[in-house]
Amino acid sequence: MEPVTHVLTGACLARAGLNRRAAYATLAMAIAAEFPDIDSLWALRGPVEAFQHHRGITHTFLGVPFEAAIVLLLVYGVHRWRVARHAKRAKPVPVGDHVPIERPLTAAPVRWGLLYGFCIVALLSHLLLDYTNNYGLRPFFPFNPHWYAASIVFIFDPVIFGLLVVGLVAPWIFRLVSSEVGARKQRFTGTGWPRAALLLIVVFWGVRWVEHTRAMQLAESQSLESPAPPATAEQNPQPDGTDQPTQPFPTYLQARRVLANPDPLSIFRWYTVTDFGPVYQLERVDTRQQTIEATEGTYAKANATPAIVAAEESPLGRAYLDWSPMPILSADDSRGALEQATAGADEPAPVGGTVVTFRDPRFMGVLLLQQENGSSPLTGVVVLDQQNKVVLESMDGHVEPER
Repeated sequence: MEPVTHVLTGACLARAGLNRRAAYATLAMAIAAEFPDIDSLWALRGPVEAFQHHRGITHTFLGVPFEAAIVLLLVYGVHRWRVARHAKRAKPVPVGDHVPIERPLTAAPVRWGLLYGFCIVALLSHLLLDYTNNYGLRPFFPFNPHWYAASIVFIFDPVIFGLLVVGLVAPWIFRLVSSEVGARKQRFTGTGWPRAALLLIVVFWGVRWVEHTRAMQLAESQSLESPAPPATAEQNPQPDGTDQPTQPFPTYLQARRVLANPDPLSIFRWYTVTDFGPVYQLERVDTRQQTIEATEGTYAKANATPAIVAAEESPLGRAYLDWSPMPILSADDSRGALEQATAGADEPAPVGGTVVTFRDPRFMGVLLLQQENGSSPLTGVVVLDQQNKVVLESMDGHVEPER
C-alpha cells in the first residue's frame, strides 16, 4: 500500500486503546507501520537494484523483530531528549501555601517491553496490507522465496483511506464539541472510532475477497478458440468436379490459470489475466453483471530464442521472472527499438542488437496505472548486442548505472 495508509493504520491501532498502556505508542506504531519501506533506499543504487530488493528482507517475518528494535531505539532517543529538555525547566515556585503540581512528562507509563510488542504489531500490519494488494510480498524469505498476494485491494484504496481518516479525526472533532459545551476533558477518549474503522476495514476485505473469488470463477469458466492451422490441400472432390481444401474443425483452449486484479473505484470490476497455454488474455470482469470482455487482446508466450534466454539470465530478468507469475516477454531487433531503449544511456545503441521487454499483465489493464507514454508500469528492458551480451538494463525508462 502507499505510505500514508500504512502510517494511518499504525496510528489507528495505537488510538484503539494501546496508547493507554504505554507512552509513545502512537509515535512508535506510526513509524513502525511504514518502516519496512525503508528498502526504497536501494533506489540510490539504481532502478534495477531497487526492483530486486523491494519488499525484500524488511517485509519478512524474520526482519520484523530487528525492525521493531530499531524503531524502539529511535523512540528511546526521542524520550531521552524530552527528559533532558524537561529537566532544564525551572521547578515550580510555591505561591503562599500552594505548590503547583508538576505536569508529568507522559500521560501513560513508559513501558519499553510493551512498546516493543506494539511495534511488532504495527510492522505486521504493514505486511498484511501489502499482502492484500496484487504486487505481493515474500514473508518467509529467505527460507521460502515464494511471492504471496491476495490481490483484493488496489495500492491505494479510497474506502480504506477514508475509514482510517474518520477513525482518527472523528474523536478530535467530538472533543472540540465537548469543550465548547463545557464537558469535562478526559484523557484517552475516542477509542471506539478507531476500533470501528479497523473492524470495517476487515469487513471490507471480506467483501472484496468474495468478489475476487467470483471474478476468478468467471474467468476460469471461459474458453478461447485456438488459431486454426492452414487448410490442407487434400483433394476433396465436389459434385461439380472441382477440388476444395479440407477445413479443420475448430478447437478451444481451456483456462489453465487466472489472476484477478482489483479496480480501486468499484468492488465489482476486476481486471483478469487468463493463461490459455500458448497465450495470455487480458479481460475486464463485472461480477455484478456477470460479464467478461477482452481488453488488451491476447499475448503469445515468447519462444526460447538465444536473445530471450540471455535476457532471462540477466540480473533484471532473474528478478522479474522470480516476481511475476505471468511475465510477457517480447524481442525487437529494429533500429528504432534499440535507439529508444538506449536513449538515456551514455553508450550508443549497439549495431545489430536486440531489445527484450518484460511486462507484467497484472499492471497492463488498469487505466489508472498507464504512464504518460502509454506503457504499463513495472516494465523492464534488457538490451543485448549481436553476441547476446547484456549492454543495458532499465526499469520504467530509468537506466541502471554501470558497476
